[in-house]
Amino acid sequence: MEDRTTSRTGTKAVPALSPRTFLDSPDIAKTMIEYRRGETIFTQGDPSEDVLYIQTGGVKLSVLSKAGREAVVALLGPGEFFGEACLADQPTRMGSATAITPSEIVAVGKEKMIRRLHQQRAFSDRFIAHMLSRNIRIEEDLVDQLFNSSEKRLARTLLLLADYGKQDKLTRVMPKISQKTLAEMIGTTRSRVNFFLNKFKRLGFIEYNGEIPLKINSSLLSVVLHD
Repeated sequence: MEDRTTSRTGTKAVPALSPRTFLDSPDIAKTMIEYRRGETIFTQGDPSEDVLYIQTGGVKLSVLSKAGREAVVALLGPGEFFGEACLADQPTRMGSATAITPSEIVAVGKEKMIRRLHQQRAFSDRFIAHMLSRNIRIEEDLVDQLFNSSEKRLARTLLLLADYGKQDKLTRVMPKISQKTLAEMIGTTRSRVNFFLNKFKRLGFIEYNGEIPLKINSSLLSVVLHD
């Protein structure tokens, strides 16, 4: 169903532009590319020339240190943008993007994106809200890394990946990612992740048979809330 907003004059309701509507617009030059699981979308240091939108699938954003150590910055799903730093004249990609499932990615050129943001106020508002939400999430992740134990960080990450709180369900299924990726996200080892996953299973917080995806029960929230 299409959202509606009121115009500045208050006399006429006009459709609010969603990201999907924007990307379907015939006057926007864009490219849709399919990626296999594990395939690289862009690499750290590549030219930063377009904004990308996840139509289907999932994407891992990561950065690589000079010593060769990889850190996962975020896992993104359908309906999310990434690579938007090019809009701030960032010349090269500061990290890498990899498909974690078979994915369809839409690329919109930097200049086309800037022009449409200037022309379409409704879409611009939603895009800004998206960016602010991402910044808030990054700040929360930083606080999590600084002050919480690896067990609590893992519990929070599992809940976020399962979109806990977005729908009224007691059990949510987490997307398929490796224990290694989870370890990189929370700053610990794969063996510690495996230990905590089995602990959460024994306590009834998750349904887990040794493989991911797994089912997340709402009771896992108690680990995050416990001081």
